[in-house]
Amino acid sequence: MSTARPSHRDALLDAAAEQIVQRGYRGVRMRDVAAAVGVSRQTVYNEFGDKWGMAQAVVLRDNERYLEGINRLLSEHDDVYAAVEAAVLFTLETAADDPITKAVLTGAGGDELLPLLTTRAEPVLFTASARIVEHALQQWPEMERDELTEIADAAVRLTTSHCMLPAEPPERVARFIARLVTRYLGTSTGAGTGES
Repeated sequence: MSTARPSHRDALLDAAAEQIVQRGYRGVRMRDVAAAVGVSRQTVYNEFGDKWGMAQAVVLRDNERYLEGINRLLSEHDDVYAAVEAAVLFTLETAADDPITKAVLTGAGGDELLPLLTTRAEPVLFTASARIVEHALQQWPEMERDELTEIADAAVRLTTSHCMLPAEPPERVARFIARLVTRYLGTSTGAGTGES
């Protein structure tokens, strides 16, 4: 349960994110985060529990920025293929320039944060999948919830995998995932499906 005022929580997350980017996870100190905001160290512990909880909160807030962009892009497309392609491309391109994602993947002590996107990524993946499913059902109410839940989870995990270990150009990955989703759902696949 949050104990800091909303403005303090955001400020604490800003200070923590800055430290993670500049120092890596190992260099983050709760007292420095507290000092940056002008609160006691105990306030930081009350808010996040411990350093890991604070790092997780930073990643979850960063994930929220991705989800806001994805929601916007899904709303801009009537065609499922085009919507998925745009959302995946946005995610891959944003992740490539995101200092928090870079810190998690490559920063000093990044190996300690990597579970936030891999073995302990449930909060990030669950939140992303659930939000995408709810948005998609509002936009395309004819879809089957169970099928949509399955393919959204697979698409989120596949996109996250490509964020962590890019192997193809983002445009190609976006088209592949869009084809995967639309074929699974049996929906119209849009104009760009012939591309590889």
